[in-house]
Amino acid sequence: MLFMLLIALLTGCAGDAEQGKAAAKSGERTLVIGAYSVARDAMSEIVPAFGKKWLEENGEKINFQESYEASGTQARSIAGGFEADVTLLALEGDVDKLVKSGLVKKDWKNQPYSGMVTRSIVVLGTREGNPKNIKDFDDLAKPGVKVLYPNPKTSGGAQWDINAIYGAGLKRSEEQGHKDPAAAKAFLEQVHRNVESLDKSGRASMAAFEYGVGDVIVTYENELLARIAQGVKYEIVIPEYTMLIENPATVVHRYAEEHGTLDVAEAFVSYLQSPEAQRVFMKYGFRPVEESVYREGGQQFPQPPGLFDIEYLGGWEHVRETLYSKRGIWYQVLAGI
Repeated sequence: MLFMLLIALLTGCAGDAEQGKAAAKSGERTLVIGAYSVARDAMSEIVPAFGKKWLEENGEKINFQESYEASGTQARSIAGGFEADVTLLALEGDVDKLVKSGLVKKDWKNQPYSGMVTRSIVVLGTREGNPKNIKDFDDLAKPGVKVLYPNPKTSGGAQWDINAIYGAGLKRSEEQGHKDPAAAKAFLEQVHRNVESLDKSGRASMAAFEYGVGDVIVTYENELLARIAQGVKYEIVIPEYTMLIENPATVVHRYAEEHGTLDVAEAFVSYLQSPEAQRVFMKYGFRPVEESVYREGGQQFPQPPGLFDIEYLGGWEHVRETLYSKRGIWYQVLAGI
């Protein structure tokens, strides 16, 4: 019985590989992309551009199946059986979940820019004229200010937002003499008291703001730049202390191998870092990882004096344990502990 089961499993794996080869020979394959919601607009241009380039260079048509969800939701979906060949997620921690599931290789960061394809910073968005006179994170704790940011349980973007506020609190405590996690937690609590709603994704939070909910939104710089470029009258406030956001992309190796699309998946991830794709990301407000394209952006991307990255907070592993574990700082804030 065991022997027959082993034969069936081996036959199934071989069948998957043969199906991929057969599809390639027929001149047509499908690439499945699972991405976080904020990347959707830029991907609407990047995906067909890659398809055209692949067809011209290889004589093969690539069909695309695309899914866009909050980053944490997307990572759980892929880990749970959504067979994406490539994933773009909001944060490194969500890729780590796929590494632990055996779907992504442990060395996925051994590529240019450590596997990152876009950057941004955490900023504050206000209505035209900045009617609440918001100048920094401190102003979010003022009475009568209604704040929006998404839920970090489902949204990678929300984790960047929470990290930025908490980190700004740490920076402020350093001004008083030493880096004090208790003071940073108290600062996060003060801001959170004014939060109007916790939406499931950065894109959902932005949509709520567009519908008129809240006075100020904590969000990615690129989300606001993209809407301002479309003529929406928002104002961007860059806090003195804020956080550098880095967004990864990687091949979901196990699924891509099974589907016979590993070569296309690897080429697509490389294309995301190319000047062509980086210019599209920049068009939608992202800070390019490719230096020559970043320089083209010029004054579009001001450098905050107190910009810090995830290492200032101890790295993602430390942040997951101290902020987002079941007894972490974020859940203490939610529970009012």
